[in-house]
Amino acid sequence: MRILVIEDDEQTAGYLRKGLKEAGHAVDYSKDGRDGLFMVTNERYDLLIVDRMLPGIDGLSIVKVLRSENVRTPILILSALGQVDDRVRGLKAGADDYLSKPYAFSELTARVEALLRRTGAESVETRLSVADLELDLLKRTATRAGQPIELKPREFRLLEYLMRHEGQVVCGTITSIRRPT
Repeated sequence: MRILVIEDDEQTAGYLRKGLKEAGHAVDYSKDGRDGLFMVTNERYDLLIVDRMLPGIDGLSIVKVLRSENVRTPILILSALGQVDDRVRGLKAGADDYLSKPYAFSELTARVEALLRRTGAESVETRLSVADLELDLLKRTATRAGQPIELKPREFRLLEYLMRHEGQVVCGTITSIRRPT
């Protein structure tokens, strides 16, 4: 399973990444809320582990944005804010689970397994189709009217994003421009 950890404390993130990898998961990492949100909207994850207090965009805002965009990826919030009101706020924002720091890693892995079990029964979308344009997410291929289209990885991700947001206005910011050498 593929997990994204959004955690600004590098020591905690390293601990999480190491333990989750040892448990057999592929783990990506972001130490900033904005970057983490960008990663979620551009990649497919089976689970998100999100800290509440993050630079850029806080964890609750990430959860609210994703849920407002109808992203159903399970979200586990990890936070030093562990009062009842804090946990309730996190769950009402749309998180699937909330774990207060400090925590036992065995409890974290049990919660991760439970969240992944709940979503494991759902069918996974492996093909996208808009008019005569088709994208095979497993084979990473694109066709239009049955004819193959050669795409670079970034082009494929961009096309996937646009197809998932068909009929919506999509805005973005160019963060870097590379000139051909």
